[in-house]
Amino acid sequence: DESRSGRPSVVSADLIKEIDEKIRLLRNFTIFQLSEHLPNIYRTVLYETVTGKLGYRKFCARWVPKMLKEIHKTSRMGDALEFLSRYHTDGEDFLNRIVTGDARDTWVTHVNAETKQQSMAWGHTGSPTRLRKARQTLSVRKLMVTVFWDAQGILLIEFMTRGTTINSEVYCRTLQKLKRAI
Repeated sequence: DESRSGRPSVVSADLIKEIDEKIRLLRNFTIFQLSEHLPNIYRTVLYETVTGKLGYRKFCARWVPKMLKEIHKTSRMGDALEFLSRYHTDGEDFLNRIVTGDARDTWVTHVNAETKQQSMAWGHTGSPTRLRKARQTLSVRKLMVTVFWDAQGILLIEFMTRGTTINSEVYCRTLQKLKRAI
């Protein structure tokens, strides 16, 4: 670099090395936290050093439902390899035979009240301006539903009666219905 007038750069090779070491020590540092450890450097200079000279950028963690243990990962990998093997052997026929469902069962909410917008009706100019209707209270209910489907679509939707506990007996009856549906 040619020398030029103005304030000399405070970013030296030693400083870049120090910043890099701090980031490697704790990856979730913010620029503000980093500036507390290096008070003689402006935050904008730190940001430019971290992103420009060192090539770092912030990544967000991806949320997953749960972290799997190694035994579960191995089991899933084995299942996936078995699926691939069967797909290579049987092709699309294998995929068309797969039936899946929501084994945990799902709560579905429904509301049975008609809104004011839904109860509007057309009328002539000479007809009474106001229709009368009793106000309905919203009735939000939950139903437990089990759904099974394949490549062609839904095979079985079973709504559980209120108060039913999903145990082996109830689930076996559901699987019998699924067998008849297939």
